[in-house]
Amino acid sequence: MVLDVRAVHSGFILLAGWSLLFYNQRATERKKEEKMIDVNELRKGVIYTVDGSLYRVLEYTHNKPGRGTATIRVKARDIRRGSTLEMTFISGDRVQDIRLDYHNVEYLYRDDNFYYFMDMQTFEQPAVPADLVAEYEGYLKEGTEVKLTYFGEEPLDIELPTSVDLKVTEAEAAARGNTATGLTKQVVTETGLKVQVPAFVNEGDVIRVDTRTGAYVTRV
Repeated sequence: MVLDVRAVHSGFILLAGWSLLFYNQRATERKKEEKMIDVNELRKGVIYTVDGSLYRVLEYTHNKPGRGTATIRVKARDIRRGSTLEMTFISGDRVQDIRLDYHNVEYLYRDDNFYYFMDMQTFEQPAVPADLVAEYEGYLKEGTEVKLTYFGEEPLDIELPTSVDLKVTEAEAAARGNTATGLTKQVVTETGLKVQVPAFVNEGDVIRVDTRTGAYVTRV
């Protein structure tokens, strides 16, 4: 068998060309994902990164003194650690914006370390560390659909629906005839969440709860 050296050489050149093209495309994609934004663009809910840590803006204040340089004060939550801190920037400073992916998932169950969900599209079952979800556990029951936020392959946070329906498992009995408007009592739901409700709500009732405030909405 005669080896065509020129053909082999051309093949290597073609392969190298495709590799370089792929590398350049990935580099371009990374640059797009690593977009820098002016701190004046920060708003409540925006996620950005500083020194490798990921932060979600909780509060944003823009201060402009008479002749001085404007400052931007941000109260932010470290998404990975759960801690809250304040940062002060000078107008014109830039931070790194990040690209996030969102998946619709259904809550399945939990153990001591993780909460387990099912991706509604791929049917995969991602495990989310308990410390990322613990603050929402009172609103999660089997079958609850939420939005799971990813940074690359790393789950960061979940977004609850604005309200959930929960069954009351513990409730004090209202005194006979004591159903006047404005009277409330505390009940415990199937997830362990404690809610202030009108006096007429009883054990076994299903109530709707606002996940943003934890407040009673209505009896279902």
